[in-house]
Amino acid sequence: MIKKLSIIALTALALSTGGAMAAGGEGHVHDTAFSFEGPFGKFDQNQLQRGLQIYTEVCSACHGLRYVPLRALGDPGGPELAEDQVRAYAAQTFTVYDPELDEDVPAKPVDHFPMSGDPNAPDLSLMAKARAGFHGPYGTGLNQLFRGMGGPEYIVSILTGYTGEEKEEAGTTYYENTAFPGGWIAMAPPLYGEDVEFADGHSNELHHEAEDIASFLMWTAEPKMMARKQAGFIGVLMLTLLTVLLYLTNKAIWAPHKHKEDHTS
Repeated sequence: MIKKLSIIALTALALSTGGAMAAGGEGHVHDTAFSFEGPFGKFDQNQLQRGLQIYTEVCSACHGLRYVPLRALGDPGGPELAEDQVRAYAAQTFTVYDPELDEDVPAKPVDHFPMSGDPNAPDLSLMAKARAGFHGPYGTGLNQLFRGMGGPEYIVSILTGYTGEEKEEAGTTYYENTAFPGGWIAMAPPLYGEDVEFADGHSNELHHEAEDIASFLMWTAEPKMMARKQAGFIGVLMLTLLTVLLYLTNKAIWAPHKHKEDHTS
């Protein structure tokens, strides 16, 4: 009976997966090794700074980061810009509306990154957490358990998944993308490689640029990730120590009674 039910379940799983693939439901998301993955991983400060540069020079024209305060650029575990660098970046890059002066003024560290410049372009603040990259086996969520949600991998796969093919439907141009669900996306390729020049001399090939911006967007979605991991590690360490102490205390308390029972028997 169990064998029969297992065969039926596996058959249904295969059919549902095949149906989804036939419909072009899920795109291909490839795994990428990021420095912040795993319980002891941490953000690469240089990579975050490169990602910030890519966002500023390329992505900010359409996409915003409305939930990220500019002052966070100087926080530990992030890009860690110096205080004067944060002030200069805010003032030279963005403007905010001042109701008292009734005009736009240079942004300050207490302000947030601007909202999306294009109403049709999504805000990127939480993109790395909002978009899951690993799904299969279809509907089971096993890949999320072992490989994480895959949001940064999804971003990298999208940015590197353009094939160069285009089509037009109802006056809108679509671009073929192997990672986007359905295979076609309305966003033109934002990166081509060699789009920016990095001060640290790091490679600006397409896949490197994609990894840098994906890492930066992961930080915008979880700016306190390093602090959370540290707190979790300390919590596990304390629980382990407490378990050992409780075991030894329990053993010491019951040891005399155990010896009495042994003598009685």
